[in-house]
Amino acid sequence: HDLIINIENSTTVSGLRRSGSWAKDQYCYFVMEFSKEFNDFGIQIDGVKNQKLNMAQGKDLQAWFDFSTMKDEKIYVKVGLSAVSVDGARQNLKTEIPHWNFNETLKQANDEWEKELSLIRVDGYDNDVEIFYTALYHSLLSPNTWSDTDGSYRGHDGQIHKANHTVFTVFSLWDTFRTEHPLLNIIYTRRVNAMIKSMLLMQQQGGLLPVWELAANETNCMIGYHSIPVIYDAWAKGLGDFDPNQALDAMIVSARQDQFGLDSYKKYGYVKADEEGESVSKTLEYAYDDWCIAMMAKDLDRNDIYEEFIQRSQNYKNLFDDSTGFMRAKINGQWQTPFDPSEVNFHFTEANSWQYSMFVPQDVNGLIELHGGDEKFIA
Repeated sequence: HDLIINIENSTTVSGLRRSGSWAKDQYCYFVMEFSKEFNDFGIQIDGVKNQKLNMAQGKDLQAWFDFSTMKDEKIYVKVGLSAVSVDGARQNLKTEIPHWNFNETLKQANDEWEKELSLIRVDGYDNDVEIFYTALYHSLLSPNTWSDTDGSYRGHDGQIHKANHTVFTVFSLWDTFRTEHPLLNIIYTRRVNAMIKSMLLMQQQGGLLPVWELAANETNCMIGYHSIPVIYDAWAKGLGDFDPNQALDAMIVSARQDQFGLDSYKKYGYVKADEEGESVSKTLEYAYDDWCIAMMAKDLDRNDIYEEFIQRSQNYKNLFDDSTGFMRAKINGQWQTPFDPSEVNFHFTEANSWQYSMFVPQDVNGLIELHGGDEKFIA
């Protein structure tokens, strides 16, 4: 995709970086303002310098600016970003940093983080406290705000829309459904509603709830349909003013697809390893997500949906090999051989059977029974 640089005047530069990689079509409009006028400038296009060129479009652009400065003089630059337009980036910049006081901006950022991190208070040795709050800080770096200050955002249909809540992006849900989102659903409840409404907008505009969403693009780079446990967990905790039946309908659309091994999962009760990679991990995670659908359907008195998905949530049993006590891939209906539970291979997602054989959070008692009781399970 092309880049655009527009040198608007002696203090302001704007443009667009439109790229295609992990997110196949990602827009990043920007407006940069300098605290001091530059005397000279130019744009290099594909390695060729063009002095005094104000605007350019191409694949390989670089701009430069020359300033006259005194010794130790500081020049400040502030940048506004938007996925909507240059005007959106300009408005974001005016709204969020209207002044040139660097220390005030730094203080605002510090105060904002202090407020977020103070929602949990821990006591202990200095080193432990530092480790804890560093980890908490890391856990709050995403999802990111995607909408502009006026509510405008780029949707999964490629169109510009406006929302009456913050629209978020970067839902790396395979990474976050187990731990980060449950934390957010307990501590950062005021943001959860907008996150779930963002997911529902993605489904309306793109067809499916997010799997691993980035910048209004679905990357599908990990497994499962893990918006579902996030939404159900929030619903179960009484969070948000989203429409639960709309959310359940969106969940069902994801679960009834034929992609990523779901066709064999629905037909045979497990993902066939001869047809789909990561088959054991997919089977186990689909079964958990399906349990979440069943529980939400039960809450909403939609018994036909409950019956369908509570049955699907038991599919984990179809890959339990009682001769070894491990979850195991099936090829042509037979156990994959040779089998080593410590081997990391393409039947699992970044893991092995030792790790995935415990992934039945929806039915721990059922898993214990498969092992033959408490003592064998503990062993």
